[in-house]
Amino acid sequence: MAPGAKTVDYAGERALAKDFLTNFAGPHGEPKYQNILQDIANRKIRAVQIELDDLFHYKDVDEEFLQRVTENTKRYIGIFAEAVDELMPEPTEAFTVDEDRDILMTQRVDEGADGGADGTDPLQRMPPEIKRFFEVYIKAFSKATPLTLRQVKASNIGQLVKISGIVTRCSDVKPLMQVAVYTCEECGFEIYQEVTARVFMPLFECPSQRCKLNKAKGNLILQLRASKFLKFQEVKLQELAEHVPKGHIPRSLTAHLRGELTRKVAPGDVVEMSGVFLPMPYHGFRAMRAGLVADTYLEAMSITHFKKKYEEYELKGDEQEQIDRLAEDGDIYSKLSKSLAPEIFGHEDVKKALLLLLVGAPHRKLADGMKIRGDLHICLMGDPGVAKSQLLKHIINVAPRGVYTTGKGSSGVGLTAAVQKDPVTNEFVLEGGALVLADMGICAIDEFDKMEESDRTAIHEVMEQQTVSIAKAGITTSLNARTAVLAAANPAWGRYDMRRTPAENINLPPALLSRFDLLWLILDRADMENDLEMARHVVHVHQHLESPALGFTALEPSVLRAYISAARRVTPSVPRDLEEYIATAYSSIRQEEAKSNAPHSYTTIRTLLSIVRISIALARLRFSETVAQSDVDEALRLMQMSKYSLYSDDRQRSGLDAISDIYSILRDEAARTSSMDVKFAHALNLISRKGYSEAQLKECLEEYASLNVWQIHQTTFDIHFIDA
Repeated sequence: MAPGAKTVDYAGERALAKDFLTNFAGPHGEPKYQNILQDIANRKIRAVQIELDDLFHYKDVDEEFLQRVTENTKRYIGIFAEAVDELMPEPTEAFTVDEDRDILMTQRVDEGADGGADGTDPLQRMPPEIKRFFEVYIKAFSKATPLTLRQVKASNIGQLVKISGIVTRCSDVKPLMQVAVYTCEECGFEIYQEVTARVFMPLFECPSQRCKLNKAKGNLILQLRASKFLKFQEVKLQELAEHVPKGHIPRSLTAHLRGELTRKVAPGDVVEMSGVFLPMPYHGFRAMRAGLVADTYLEAMSITHFKKKYEEYELKGDEQEQIDRLAEDGDIYSKLSKSLAPEIFGHEDVKKALLLLLVGAPHRKLADGMKIRGDLHICLMGDPGVAKSQLLKHIINVAPRGVYTTGKGSSGVGLTAAVQKDPVTNEFVLEGGALVLADMGICAIDEFDKMEESDRTAIHEVMEQQTVSIAKAGITTSLNARTAVLAAANPAWGRYDMRRTPAENINLPPALLSRFDLLWLILDRADMENDLEMARHVVHVHQHLESPALGFTALEPSVLRAYISAARRVTPSVPRDLEEYIATAYSSIRQEEAKSNAPHSYTTIRTLLSIVRISIALARLRFSETVAQSDVDEALRLMQMSKYSLYSDDRQRSGLDAISDIYSILRDEAARTSSMDVKFAHALNLISRKGYSEAQLKECLEEYASLNVWQIHQTTFDIHFIDA
């Protein structure tokens, strides 16, 4: 021992631990750990999580004790477990008993009290581990900055460390032996063997005094029913992309999850994990080859998710108030959409569509088991340099579960699932691809047009049936992929060619096009005013690293997530009186397409379902239980606006200015309904679908009223045609 080193009095440490567990008061003065122990005695929970924050704030704990806990964590878990054993209260509620275990335990305790064994033999003494029906975890400081995988060095071995990373693979949960129990065939004694490592050498000869005196080599039989097992899962953590130095590849670390921590993470989750950093020496032949080298792993103690799933999102007090305040705001739809990527100029309607993609509609399951998807799929098709990829990246940041991939970098199996050999068990296992990892989230696929045709077919099934069917290497299965697909693509010739038809430019098969709820065409057109504004905006962002003033404070991604998680709990329904309205709107879209020589889109019955889905998503944003007509109108407007850049070109070609075009729209509507009157609200709805504003409509009304073509009502602005 080094001179001057203090020996630690572990009995005193245990007394300090007992004092802390007994007397520590929570924020409201309640005995925090006493309540936890009572819940454990009543078998409600199975884990005692001792927080370093609480130890830090406890008056009787000095800094040295806290340091010893963080630097020798494995030992102190045992000390706290012994303290919990001594303090365990009697159960106050009836609970369902595990009969086998309880009978074994009472029998053993009675035998121990009678001095049934020789009493002197340590192997025959029952280890305290086998009596425990709880686990002890020590949680690191919540405010401590997590280390990157590269910062965890040899000096951290045995200490409590906090690491951030992304989970790349999880093994199945398997039982891990904690205490092996044997029965001797000769003397009938129970022998206990504590297992501390991943592998252990079973006992073959009875070590009891009686067998030794009789010189009988008693044969030991392993009693699986009486042994104690623990749930065990192995997880691979990989460094986050932003922590990898340039030119290096990401490092990974194995983490072992035990007991209640298992099944907390899935591949693709970004997590903060605190645990004990330990070495794991090689065994058997590998040890001979490895020499003195040992592997390291993290014995996990607590796991925190960076982004919670929408279902698991629990609103804090102030968040609930903020959401209620936002929901009362009449302009919440545009505020939320403008808060998506505020650094990107314009694209108001694209952002509205992306907001609806995040909100989605509920999945419908019919009585006979048929499913109708609720996720929206959007494809952004546009010229280079219109911020498609930036929008995709931002949406992945906002979504709680998102996977970003590119067309050329993804093969068919990379998107769906690949069969690989498990390095631990040497069995063939399925590794989920990007679409499976993004289950219940968003999968963003950039450079969608540059994907191989064979790989693109893998997406067809995911987009409508929302499953991935596999039949390879003897594995035939169907995996869930309830994913919203957000794709970005360039037109066929890199840029949109106005001399060719939209179908030639888009260059995606109709089977795939019909699956997208919205195909958004973003064309880069030269426009003096617009280009000036955009250039000013881009320069401002570059200089000040923030977007110019929006007229309100942009909402943080965390607030957006909280609002969307609250909105997703609402399940709106379409009222009966709107069914006819939606059906009429759909049939008129089909008629327009049939009349057109070069249709801009491909309308099928899936388009009708898209209208319903978008309308429901809009109703969810208002926390409304029913869909309103304004929601359906907005859904139709978004569908129309997605091709707006094409319509504006069509109008330029036909030589119509905006005022004349609005007049022709209103005249056609009056002729169709065989009426001389057109309501102002109806007129506004018609022209907004074609991409015109209210100001342009009013200008048109005034101009043609002065020509005595129609009369305008003074207050309601309703239109009455003068019969010439």
